[in-house]
Amino acid sequence: MSKEKVVLAYSGGLDTSIILKWLLEQGYDVIAYMANIGQEEDFDVAEKKALKIGASQVFIEDMRKEFVTDYIFPVYKANTVYEGRYLLGTAIARPIIAKRQIEIARKVGAKFVSHGATGKGNDQVRFELSYYALNPQIKVIAPWKNKDFLNAFKGRTDLLAYAKKHGIPTKQTASKPYSEDDNLLHISHEAGILEDPGHVCDESIYSRTVSPENAPDKATRIILEFKDGIPVKVTNLEDNTVKTDALELFEYLNQLGQENGIGRLDMVENRFVGIKSRGVYETPGGTILHEAHMDIEGIAMDREVMRIRDMLAAKYAELVYNGFWFSPEMEFLMAAMDKSQEVIDGEVTLKLYKGVAYPIARTSPSSLYDQDLSSMDIEGGYNQEDAEGFIRINAIRLMAHRNIIDKK
Repeated sequence: MSKEKVVLAYSGGLDTSIILKWLLEQGYDVIAYMANIGQEEDFDVAEKKALKIGASQVFIEDMRKEFVTDYIFPVYKANTVYEGRYLLGTAIARPIIAKRQIEIARKVGAKFVSHGATGKGNDQVRFELSYYALNPQIKVIAPWKNKDFLNAFKGRTDLLAYAKKHGIPTKQTASKPYSEDDNLLHISHEAGILEDPGHVCDESIYSRTVSPENAPDKATRIILEFKDGIPVKVTNLEDNTVKTDALELFEYLNQLGQENGIGRLDMVENRFVGIKSRGVYETPGGTILHEAHMDIEGIAMDREVMRIRDMLAAKYAELVYNGFWFSPEMEFLMAAMDKSQEVIDGEVTLKLYKGVAYPIARTSPSSLYDQDLSSMDIEGGYNQEDAEGFIRINAIRLMAHRNIIDKK
């Protein structure tokens, strides 16, 4: 009988290399799949490693542009921030990885998919909810929730010993006693020495940004242009560099953010599974984009639409973080966000300087700002006497409340 096929989300690292070998020992035909979403990885080396371990096929998929246009930009045009701080760099990468994995499983006739996420984190939920949403018949092998696997590998020492026994090369070193996950949007640093929230993150841990103290003493001024809430052009006013392609534009924002020390975040967050965790994040380009997008909305978005959108954005962030990208409620929210962005057009001028992306000017063809109406020097069609009645009407309930309190 032919072996059952399983498509493994393979990173080339220690855990998924061990899982690849372990799945082979369980009698599966393992197809390794690597998603290129902008992480620093030698994909040729990783492919050779997977084949040497025993994978029957290796799929390496370049999904960087799709990641930008179909995942990063939609999230950022919704001003989506988890717990008011986290720009969702890891969370938003999981659905695109899972989507292609399910497509490959269908292509090769695999009934099983597998991943290397632990049973304590968010990624297991994000991957598996996506798998089931895209293919309800799929079967998931999650080794870090498998009793036999857990009995065989109780910790990092067991993994390294197994790797040595089977001749699996590893890159683990004592110089990085923490975990990292990177993609085009960000890099995260967590676990290991960072598990103590009182431990100050050493400067050597940061890899995507220079420290703000060491950033250039001269500001970089850029113009970011939006159409329907999506960035379509960036212009560097210092050297006239222009980028319009979505991937190139975002990569350039990353470069500018990195050079100017923008996008660092050190926080304790609430995982979906109920555990608090400390994460140190670097999101250079995303931070610039977020600041610019909020600014263009200030001039081009209706006040009441903004209030409702802000309420929905919190739910949107929660759904992304918790792994419900492929859900009916997310489809509903995406449609609402698309509607809110129909006239969010224009340009924002930003000053990038020592860790800060600071908007300093903005223009919009769909601007709701009326300079004459806002002016303190001209009447501009606004009768100031009307404000008297406006204030009296709004004061009615306040006066009624005071009368009740005074009677007590």
